[in-house]
Amino acid sequence: MTGRFWLDWAIIAASLFNTILLLWLGLIVLLNANRRDWGVWLMGGGLLGGALFFISHSAMLGQDLAMNLDGLNFWWRAGWFPVTVSPFAWYVAVLWFSGFWAAAQSSLKRRHRAWLWLMVLWLAGLITLLLVANPIPAYDQLVQFDWSGTLAVRNIRLLFLLFPLWMIACILLSIDVLRRPAEVENANTKTARQRALPWLLGAAGTLLAVALVVAYFVGSVVAAAGTLNAIRMETVAAYDLALSLLIALAALSLGQSIVSYEIFTGRVLPRRSFIRQWRNAILLASGYAVVVGWSLSAHLRPIYSLLLATLLLTLFYALYGWRSFREREQFVARLRPFVQSQGISPNPLHANASAGSLLAALCHDVLGTAHAQLIPLGSVAPLVSTTLSYPQDAGAPPMRPPRDLHVGMTPLDTAVFAPYGWAISLWNERERIGVLLIGEKLDGGLYSEEEMDTAQAAGERIVHLLAGEQMVLRLMELQRKRTAEQRVMDLRTRRALHDEILPALHLAILQLNGVDRQQPAIQESVSTLGEAHQQIADLLAHTQPAPARAPDTCEIGAALRGLIQNEFAYSFEQIVYRDGMNEDRINGEHTAQERPVDRVYVDPVVGEVVLGAAREAVRNAAAHGRGGKVDRPLCLRIGFCTKSGEFVLTIADNGVGIDAGRVNAASSLGGSGNGLALHSTLLAMVGGYLTVESPAEGGTLVRIAVPKSEY
Repeated sequence: MTGRFWLDWAIIAASLFNTILLLWLGLIVLLNANRRDWGVWLMGGGLLGGALFFISHSAMLGQDLAMNLDGLNFWWRAGWFPVTVSPFAWYVAVLWFSGFWAAAQSSLKRRHRAWLWLMVLWLAGLITLLLVANPIPAYDQLVQFDWSGTLAVRNIRLLFLLFPLWMIACILLSIDVLRRPAEVENANTKTARQRALPWLLGAAGTLLAVALVVAYFVGSVVAAAGTLNAIRMETVAAYDLALSLLIALAALSLGQSIVSYEIFTGRVLPRRSFIRQWRNAILLASGYAVVVGWSLSAHLRPIYSLLLATLLLTLFYALYGWRSFREREQFVARLRPFVQSQGISPNPLHANASAGSLLAALCHDVLGTAHAQLIPLGSVAPLVSTTLSYPQDAGAPPMRPPRDLHVGMTPLDTAVFAPYGWAISLWNERERIGVLLIGEKLDGGLYSEEEMDTAQAAGERIVHLLAGEQMVLRLMELQRKRTAEQRVMDLRTRRALHDEILPALHLAILQLNGVDRQQPAIQESVSTLGEAHQQIADLLAHTQPAPARAPDTCEIGAALRGLIQNEFAYSFEQIVYRDGMNEDRINGEHTAQERPVDRVYVDPVVGEVVLGAAREAVRNAAAHGRGGKVDRPLCLRIGFCTKSGEFVLTIADNGVGIDAGRVNAASSLGGSGNGLALHSTLLAMVGGYLTVESPAEGGTLVRIAVPKSEY
């Protein structure tokens, strides 16, 4: 320590900053590596070695030369081992990253094979000197230029000669490797290498400046020792500060390349959370180094320094937690179109529109891509024959998916699949169900791992949505055909009874009337035929023919009136339509949110489902409302209104209610509620719902609601 407050503060802060940053980078590389092979261990170990050097450096700055000489000597000698190994670790890590061992033969391997062996021998010699030959003078000897007992060549300390040359050689060789790396076939590795190259060259250039400053300082020390001119402590501190700042700059460049492109972790794509943690680590290292460096330079009592460090760490942890929650909220906001319940499309015919909006939200809000295309494959391809594209108005022709798709992400040849650069496989539990093709990002950056995972999950959801909607359409079409066939069968049955069976029975009765009726067998036959004739006639009189289709499924009021008039005109003593302001509600006046309407237009598919549910509700009222009492008067009230963007149809009767109706139906008609359950499911498929209420005073109220359509 020089005794100058500002200089001491800067030196301690820079040393602590480098300690935290290099330690964080080393641990992150080792803990987050996809495959911990020897190259990852070497890079992580080199970063930890640099952190160990600055730990010894910070410990030396906190020692008092007059009071703790043993501590100074210990940290002085301990710091030489990591600072000797770190340049070689950097050189070998750059070789590994540049593909030196990836191919059996390459221009890079031919250029650096001999250099690598030379550097290995050089490192072995330096380590041997450090362990055996005592090339380092003690710290107290160094400050007094007393270098007796250390190896020297012509009065030049051997370590002072070898170490600067060693650092410069390692850095120059690494720069040559970065400028001309080995060729690679993997497009991901090639892209990451190209984008990380400026940062790595910046780190190598800064380390070269460090090596040159070290060489110049060592030369100055040797020259001063030869002339017996003492070097001022402020000058040494200035060199120390310059070296620390240069190393900090190199650490920032190297860290940026690691977190932005995952170059040493073995992952294909970077992670956004990794980048955010890197920024937080820089802020923590800066704040902690500045505050703790100030407390040590101001010579505060240890308890005050400890309290300051504690408060600072607590503050940073709280800010980190707050920022994490904010980022989570923003992430969920971007994913809300995919993670929230979408319900079921109010119009299955427009399923492609809802799926297209999800794809647009994925591409614009999450991925930030210019082009995308979703291609269904596998068992869902017959269901989903539509290929979705982004942007929707681009009119891009459907692409043929690549044959060699990987499980996750597959880079594409842009010359063949332009403008798409990535293919993401979409899976269900059994097979591949599609592929999502995406182009380059609008900002020219790389996709992150989180973005690709999100794209895969969202793409699978969109394919399932399209397949589900198509299955709904097919179910509804089957139900429509079944209903039409049932109506046709009812008409055929009625026609056969009315046109063929009743005349035949009548003719048989007339023929038997001409025979001797005194015979008991003839009388019994005539009586039986007469009763059968009367029963069939009564059945036809009370059963009106149902049309094959409602008059107009778009105008729901007219369609429902026609349906009830054709099928249930004789089933109720009174039928009241409450589609105007002249009729009262069953349960009070209309609220501000409920507005009666005269004419309601809905989509034909939705209208078909609503009419089916209404027919089932009216049929249940006619069949079970009297509770077995034929003479009980039964009134039906039907109302229409709109409420909060929904069209609501109410069907109410003054019958016995649900429970009594079920008890009486159990022994006769066998009503089980399956009809309403089926129609509730169909309504849910089109975004609506059905509710059934039975007030205590009796009667049944059925509400059928569907989203309001604008026509």
